[in-house]
Amino acid sequence: MSDALQLILEDNDGTQLETSCTRFAVVWQGKELWVQAVGDQLLIGVDVEEGDTEYANLLLRPQATNLVSLQLEMEPVDDDEDHVHGPDCHH
Repeated sequence: MSDALQLILEDNDGTQLETSCTRFAVVWQGKELWVQAVGDQLLIGVDVEEGDTEYANLLLRPQATNLVSLQLEMEPVDDDEDHVHGPDCHH
């Protein structure tokens, strides 16, 4: 199973642009909301600001036809400034 996401971006006038990526961010209310596929789940996580002690991830999992489950996971913030996002990084 590929972790690539197929995106369709649409402007106000209805013009569509199709592309693919492994993760993308939406800036909403000044925060970056990162979206990526992790196996059969869709992970949605928010960027971390200085002073934050934890961050939230939303996991969207397919269920039966027309159903999904949504789980909120709180994770402690790592103070690892040397961390580099790579293919095995899930945030």
